[in-house]
Amino acid sequence: MTEDQNSSIHPPLPPTTEDDRFSWLRLLRSRRVGITTFYRLMAEYGTAQNALLALPEVARAAGVSGYEICPPGVVEAELKAAKVANARLLCLGSPEYPSDLAQISDAPPLLWAIGDLSLLTRPCVAMVGARNASSLGTRMARALVTEMGQQGYVIASGLARGIDTAAHVASLKTGTIAVMAGGVDQIYPVENTELAHDIATSGLRLSEQPMGVSPIARHFPKRNRIISGLSRAVVVVEAAAKSGSLITARDALDQGREVLAVPGHPFDTRAAGCNMLIRDGAQLVRTAGDIVAALPIVEDEVTTEAATEDLLSALPAPPPEKRSLRETAELHQQILSRLGPSPLAEDQLIRDLHARAGDVGPALVDLELDGKINRQPGGLLSLSH
Repeated sequence: MTEDQNSSIHPPLPPTTEDDRFSWLRLLRSRRVGITTFYRLMAEYGTAQNALLALPEVARAAGVSGYEICPPGVVEAELKAAKVANARLLCLGSPEYPSDLAQISDAPPLLWAIGDLSLLTRPCVAMVGARNASSLGTRMARALVTEMGQQGYVIASGLARGIDTAAHVASLKTGTIAVMAGGVDQIYPVENTELAHDIATSGLRLSEQPMGVSPIARHFPKRNRIISGLSRAVVVVEAAAKSGSLITARDALDQGREVLAVPGHPFDTRAAGCNMLIRDGAQLVRTAGDIVAALPIVEDEVTTEAATEDLLSALPAPPPEKRSLRETAELHQQILSRLGPSPLAEDQLIRDLHARAGDVGPALVDLELDGKINRQPGGLLSLSH
């Protein structure tokens, strides 16, 4: 009963009765049952009720003795707390569940929601960034969010201090979704209590955690994949070289979402992560127009050919073609796999890769700056020791 990072199991049919929803909750809240195990049990046993009956024997076969499934009282208490908080349960596969999120490999089977569920039917863009954001960073976030809201986009973020807070405040009137690290009824940080209440009134709060659970460190990376999963693109505004915002960006890449970043001054550590993303191929953001230009056009959002032409004519000219972050990473890996301790000529490497010199050159500079390769006289390259 070990947990994999992702699930390749086809999602189960959604529960149709209160008893089914109760069983889904009870199965997911049972010890050692995470998302992957939940989907595997559902695929093998067909229903949550059958999976619950089989779970003790499954645990015993895995070497876990004295296993007990989640007591019914725990689920009853959670449902009671949800009723008090006016939270609704969204089950994967149900009409209310966000369609973009349902496409990711580790989509949460269940979500608690407080607020306006209609926001989940509109196109969404995530905006994340530094908690200790500068005044310039928060102004930039507010400006981008305001214009995106005017163009009909919902903004998703994590209700954290700094950029998240600025994004939520600026999108309260046009549509904002706060994805919580703890239970949907547990406000964190405390200073955002009033903002969280406002979001519950005119926006939407979401969480996969049980009601009443206070957020802990390991919840935040899991929360980040939901933020990116809800969204067509993730925009990073100020982020340190090692930050939760970059985890969200990596999640977005894994999920096939666009990643964009606002550049910053090289001496500002809060901009280091954004500058790294841009260096590695993320779209550079100056205005909301840059974000809209990078977004994929979804067919069911444009009903006629004329509407499509009007939309395209309204977009700014696209930026020059560049490698995506994923393509950049793949090129880096291809280069490293062909180099060894013995020097290899750069022109020979380019021929071996069947790539353009204009693509390989910048990648070699990146790898040299990262200390992964050595450049020797005569145009020779080798791996660093």
